[in-house]
Amino acid sequence: MGEELKSRKAYKPTRIIAGSFLMVILLGALLLTLPISSRDGQSAGFLGALFTATSATCVTGLIVFDTYTQFTPFGQAVILMLIQIGGLGLVTLTTFFNVLIGRRLGFRSLQLASESISVSDKGQARTLLHTVIRVAITCELLGMLLLLPAMIPKFGVYTGTMVSIFLSVSAFCNAGFDIMGRIAPYTSLTTCFDEPYVLAVIAALIICGGLGFLVWQDVAAFHKTKHLRVHTRLVLIFTAALLIFGTVSFAVCEWNNPATLGNMNVLDKISNSAFQSATLRTAGFNSVDLAACQPVTKIMMILLMFIGAAPGGTGGGIKVTTFAVLFMVVASVVRGREDAAIFKHKIPKQVVYKALALSILSLIAVVISTLTINVFTSSDVNIMDSMFEAVSAFATVGLSVGATAVMKPIALCVTMATMLIGRVGPVTMAISFSLNRDHNDGRAVMPKANISVG
Repeated sequence: MGEELKSRKAYKPTRIIAGSFLMVILLGALLLTLPISSRDGQSAGFLGALFTATSATCVTGLIVFDTYTQFTPFGQAVILMLIQIGGLGLVTLTTFFNVLIGRRLGFRSLQLASESISVSDKGQARTLLHTVIRVAITCELLGMLLLLPAMIPKFGVYTGTMVSIFLSVSAFCNAGFDIMGRIAPYTSLTTCFDEPYVLAVIAALIICGGLGFLVWQDVAAFHKTKHLRVHTRLVLIFTAALLIFGTVSFAVCEWNNPATLGNMNVLDKISNSAFQSATLRTAGFNSVDLAACQPVTKIMMILLMFIGAAPGGTGGGIKVTTFAVLFMVVASVVRGREDAAIFKHKIPKQVVYKALALSILSLIAVVISTLTINVFTSSDVNIMDSMFEAVSAFATVGLSVGATAVMKPIALCVTMATMLIGRVGPVTMAISFSLNRDHNDGRAVMPKANISVG
């Protein structure tokens, strides 16, 4: 009995999830250091390869090399594989294939699967695993088909198909990697600023991946249940609100800026503003020069990146539901209410505590990363741009204002750690490395502490 209890304490799904990401990153880095991965036939160097593998696996998009000009088709395939594994999660994929071949999942497997796809109901994990794979394949295939009419005339049949596949997977997984460097290095989608169709397809893929698979499962079953969970309604409403806020804010701030939207026609100004609002939800593509944006625009972008996408999806950030819970808590305090509520449902205190813990841990990670980047980067990079890069790394966005390209090794290492923390989750990461404690400690009766705040 004692050995069994000890074994259960040692077993932590969070530790396995964090370990799986580390394993994939190291394997990807080793493959990218091979001469066959680089166009010049020389090794890309371990640090550069490790940074690229970390960014791809954490579906971030920050780069030290242009993906097309540095890496061969083999190297690009490795990066695409890392994006797909990182977007869905190694644990999710392996568990799904175990289910597919008919292998029975035990309690630990279900616990691990539920933790991996961010659901508390272990019984729901098996069903949701099928939804994860089905939605991913459908969206990525449809995105590729929709991009073909735009990419084939530009690049030819073979290359246009490869570009469409790469962009579709990268967009759905909210990764931000691209192979548009064949036009010009480090351009992302700035060469497509006058193609509203392309921007709309990429934005739709980003939003689909960022909504979360629990939302997709709920929406798919709506015709039967005629009911949406509180979680789903919360995600859809706040996602729409943040997309509208981002579009309007970016347009207002950059409308007359000649370095961004200023020289575009009205349709392109609106489509690019909407695209940037979508990509700030942790995707990492950009259709304008972000370094040339106004300071107030960068502040708005930092805020939206930090909030991020929905839980259980391919996006990062503190998650839109965390922001919504904190927003409702503040609203309840202002109204003098003891408990926070949403849609006439009381928000459990455990959820509020977790939202607060997640936000504070996230802020700590961003502050440490910001200071490190600012100190160990070129003196031309100011504190705001350092924070932009740090939040972009933590929220696994991948948008850059140029700081990543001039980071020193220490800053690169801290940025990699920040990306991993952001992808796995600061709470998950903290739990995975914490020491096992006696769970009975939380049941001890303690006197109340009278503390004045505010």
